[in-house]
Amino acid sequence: MAMLINGQSDERIAAADRGLAYGDGVFRTLELREGKPRLWAWQYARLCDDARRLRLPPPEESLLLAELAAAGDGLPRAAAKIVLTRGAGARGYAMPEAPSCTRIVSAAAWNGYPPERSEQGVTARWCETRLALQPALAGIKHLNRLENVLARSEWQDPAVAEGLMLDMEGWVAEGTMSNVYVLEGEAIVTPRLDRCGVNGAVRDWLTAYCLDIGRSFTETRLSTSRLIDADAVFLSNSLMGIWQITRLGERSWTPHPLLSALQHSLSLQA
Repeated sequence: MAMLINGQSDERIAAADRGLAYGDGVFRTLELREGKPRLWAWQYARLCDDARRLRLPPPEESLLLAELAAAGDGLPRAAAKIVLTRGAGARGYAMPEAPSCTRIVSAAAWNGYPPERSEQGVTARWCETRLALQPALAGIKHLNRLENVLARSEWQDPAVAEGLMLDMEGWVAEGTMSNVYVLEGEAIVTPRLDRCGVNGAVRDWLTAYCLDIGRSFTETRLSTSRLIDADAVFLSNSLMGIWQITRLGERSWTPHPLLSALQHSLSLQA
C-alpha cells in the first residue's frame, strides 16, 4: 500500500491528531483506474460538503488528484482512500481556531469482490445494532464508524455479504458498508438520510442518473415490511458497485433485469 500524509510518503501521524483522538474528520473510499478516480465529480463534491459541515477547510481538488495519481502509480486498478482530519490540537473537545488539517491519501492493489456477487446477487441479514439519530451528522462519512464496526461483528459467515441496519425507530437506514434501495415497479426508493446514515457517491450518481433518464427516484422513511414486499432490493458503494440482494432471511428474489442495466450504466461512468 502506498500512503501519503500531507503529500509526503509516510505512515505516521501525530499522537495528538484529533482524527485519532475524537474521530474528528471525514473520509472517502474510491476506485482508481490507471491513477484516475472513478465517480470523481460526486466523490469530491461529497468530500467537500462533508468537510464544510464539520467546519473543515476542503482540500484543493488539483492537490488531491495529484496525490491520488502518485499513490496509485504503477497500479492498473486500485482501492484508494482519502482521509481529512482536523489535525493535532490541544487537549479537550474545543476546535482549534485555525486548524492545521491532516490529509491522508492511500492506495492499494485492487482485490475486488467475487464477480458472482454482481452477477448473481448476494445474501444479506438484518443487524441488531441500530443507528443513533443525529441530524447534525446525518449523511456525513465521518471517522466515527463504531456503529458499523459493531454491526459488522455480528456475523462471520462468508456467505452473508452484507448486513442491513435500522435506526433507533426501526426504519431501514443503510447497510454496514453500503446504501440500500428498493425497486417498486420501475421506481427506485431509498431511505432518507436526514437523521443518520452515510450518503455515498454511487447514491449521488444514481440520483442524477435517474433524473437524467426520467426514472422515479424517491427518498423516504422505509419500513422493513415495505423492503420485504419490494420487487427487488439492491445495495451500492464505490468499490462494489451495485449488488442485488437475492436472499434476506426467509425472503428471496430472482435477479432483476433493471439492475443489470444499472450496473452496466455505472460501469460506463468515468
